[in-house]
Amino acid sequence: MDPIQSLEHPLQDQPHVAADPVCAMPGDDDDAGGKDRQFVTALARGLEILRCFRPGEAYLTNSEMAKRTGMPKPTISRLTYTLTKLGYLTFSPDQGRYQLGAPVLALGYTLLANLDVRKLARPAMQELAEYAQCSVAIGIRDRLHMVYVEACRGSAAVTLRRDAGSRIPLATTAMGKAYLCGLPQTDRDFLMDHIRLTADSHWPKIKTDIEQGFKDYQDRGFVLSSGLWDANISAVGVPLIDPDIAKTMAFNCGGPAFLLPQEKLVEDLGPRLVQLVRNVEMSMGRHIS
Repeated sequence: MDPIQSLEHPLQDQPHVAADPVCAMPGDDDDAGGKDRQFVTALARGLEILRCFRPGEAYLTNSEMAKRTGMPKPTISRLTYTLTKLGYLTFSPDQGRYQLGAPVLALGYTLLANLDVRKLARPAMQELAEYAQCSVAIGIRDRLHMVYVEACRGSAAVTLRRDAGSRIPLATTAMGKAYLCGLPQTDRDFLMDHIRLTADSHWPKIKTDIEQGFKDYQDRGFVLSSGLWDANISAVGVPLIDPDIAKTMAFNCGGPAFLLPQEKLVEDLGPRLVQLVRNVEMSMGRHIS
């Protein structure tokens, strides 16, 4: 089960979901700080500090981190001091702000290096990207987002420019909906409930779109983007399923909408991506019919 149990964290790149919730999986204790004696709140808060940093933001102040986490500034100050002593943050006297330290990069690199699927899938991903002149990526879930762990692009000048580490919404993208399709019903319902709690008035539209994704997956083996997240992007998504849901991930193939009409997605790229993922699953010895 997913061990993520932490404080709320704002979603800045998701137009429909207001905040990333405490997102443990079924069986975990949502009120971790109050009921779970094994849960170390100080550690969770320190990790929330590291999660504050976003692409394009090299530096943050204690005040900015306090605003993003909802924690008091004195608490933030103690945590940033500790993280700086450990090397996970560095402080710039000139900026008067903190930035992530090299150990954070080392942790991320270790995760990527241990994902065998990247090595197995990359040649076929690059081949599909060149064929379609689009982008092909693998993503894993992080709360209510999908995070790219591998990405390939075609050589065309007009294509998506997202690399490993990019975050996209779970609820409103082809990759995210594909991931949901790959989960057991209990785990899917758990995430759907968290999406509902954070989507506010957008929930009916998001729910309808996700349910259409489930139907498309049953009928075709892949899901389609709908424009809820970005009307300028067209994509298909396919889950890579594993009995251990911590290892379940999703692939997407997409690009500018004006280059990828729905007919091409449905009749060409969708089936090609399904075959790519099936081949990867068989190469990993975990094909699920």
